[in-house]
Amino acid sequence: MQLLLKRLPTLAILALLSLLAVPHTSQAQLGISRPRGQELVDGIIVKVDNQIVLRSEVENIYGQELARAQGKPLPPDLKCKILQSLVLNRLMLARAEVDSVTVTDQRVNSELDRRMAYFVQQIGSEKKLEEMYNKPLRALKEDLRSQVRDQLVQQEMQEKIAGKTAVTPREVKEYFEKVPKDSVPYFSTEVEVGQIVIPAQVNDAAKQAAIAKLNELRARILAGEKFEPLAKEFSQDPGSAVEGGYLGFFKRGELVPPYEAAARKLEPGQLSPVVESQFGFHLIQLIERKGESYSTRHILLKPATGTTDVSASATKLARIRRQILSDSISFAKAAKEYSDDKVSSANGGLLANRQDGGSRLPLDKLDPAIFFTIDTMKVGHITPPLPYRTDDGKDAMRILYLKSNIPPHQANLTDDYQKISQAALAQKKSRALDEWYDKNRNTVYLEVAPEYDSCKVLTASTTE
Repeated sequence: MQLLLKRLPTLAILALLSLLAVPHTSQAQLGISRPRGQELVDGIIVKVDNQIVLRSEVENIYGQELARAQGKPLPPDLKCKILQSLVLNRLMLARAEVDSVTVTDQRVNSELDRRMAYFVQQIGSEKKLEEMYNKPLRALKEDLRSQVRDQLVQQEMQEKIAGKTAVTPREVKEYFEKVPKDSVPYFSTEVEVGQIVIPAQVNDAAKQAAIAKLNELRARILAGEKFEPLAKEFSQDPGSAVEGGYLGFFKRGELVPPYEAAARKLEPGQLSPVVESQFGFHLIQLIERKGESYSTRHILLKPATGTTDVSASATKLARIRRQILSDSISFAKAAKEYSDDKVSSANGGLLANRQDGGSRLPLDKLDPAIFFTIDTMKVGHITPPLPYRTDDGKDAMRILYLKSNIPPHQANLTDDYQKISQAALAQKKSRALDEWYDKNRNTVYLEVAPEYDSCKVLTASTTE
């Protein structure tokens, strides 16, 4: 299985992580079946123990690559590379069963919630998303559940196989020197942009209303009403509400600390007082304990945010901005201390390039809201507080900082070391996966349909 990242940067892990990355709102990426009249003629083309690869999987990924190419010719062996990548993923799943590599329900649920929140934000509302697929949100999540679990397991296996792989400066230099001169990429204008995000604070009246409602429901349950019907009617956690609030079994450290601390103090059947977490307010009932694991059900209420709360966030950001401009604190330190966006705050507030993990972003690929804001900014400037909506749909305010503006240039080791290093690392990880594949392909039952014999999935891979 030859290096897949070298010619097609996203292909080697496309089948593994296509639904883990921030997606476009297409049916193929959402993982939901096509409308009637658009079904592919399907069938099993590869078996790897109990795992299978369908013809439609290859065709769907090929279609996505075709769309990205925008009329440019694709490599003639692209379908074989896609198939090889899918077979590698299925082999990882098969070996994960043998090696007892698993992921928790909490992690799967969190990933499903993240994806649904993103799709809702992109499409406009839960109702529009449900109308688009003619299914309730909970059914869409269930359609994705097995795919998400498999992909997270594959991610764990890939980390186990190649996670500790690293490259030295010498290896990076050797990698770059092997790139033909006429193939050295030309980078368009790139920028480094930082942000500090502060979410709208919960309106105190709305907060008290949620607490009062949960206390009312608690009194009704203590008076004899069943927990489950009330959870179905009132809980704002769509994933568990349909199950009467049931969350399932979790171990220590798998749920947010306030929830876990309250749940672990309860006896089976007992109700908690109202508990506040980052998700809202909970009424919790312990169901049972099994060793270190415990199961609960809950009713979640999320107070609405008022406009005065956004103003309070803007006031706080304006104060932080003045401190940065007066050199009382650096932007990076302020982001780490105050920003609610944990991903960027861990990087000194700088937004990450999803392709290589670096902080330099192609100007022509920026989110329009950022592009039109920084287009007239000078390097070093910071915007006043601006309205913002987070990936999970919450109202917030943010300030943006233009750290640098890198003009168009031919790739070189001085200016583009991080990008070149990432490419060299990707190649080395791909080789590690190839070697693992060669070592483990004979440990499973592997059968390939005759029509794909030319892809040589059953033969040893070759690494450069």
